[in-house]
Amino acid sequence: MTDPGAEFVAALAAKDTDRLLAVLSPSVEFRGMTPGRFWEASTAGATVHEVLYRWFEPTDVVEEVVSVETADVADRHRVDYRLVVRNEDGRHLVEQRAYYDLDDGGRIARVHAVCAGFRPLP
Repeated sequence: MTDPGAEFVAALAAKDTDRLLAVLSPSVEFRGMTPGRFWEASTAGATVHEVLYRWFEPTDVVEEVVSVETADVADRHRVDYRLVVRNEDGRHLVEQRAYYDLDDGGRIARVHAVCAGFRPLP
């Protein structure tokens, strides 16, 4: 079985809505922090469409998943990942870290995420 955190990253990088909705609990509690804003959502659909797809807009193309690291912090899970993203402003390195809990079905039920922002690459 694929680690839920790694599956989340793969689905996010591919912008695969069905896979994202499958890895997230329907009633996921999502809290995120980007350099300029705090984000919250309380359903899988809102998390995907109102948060994640605003972080990674249609013009943002994930060219590479540079790294994915998963670990546990006692009973909580963690995933760190770096993506190379291209958009009209050029290429960027995006690093995010998320702590998450799973529901009884193994889906992500609670997420606390932080993003370093889109950092320009040469």
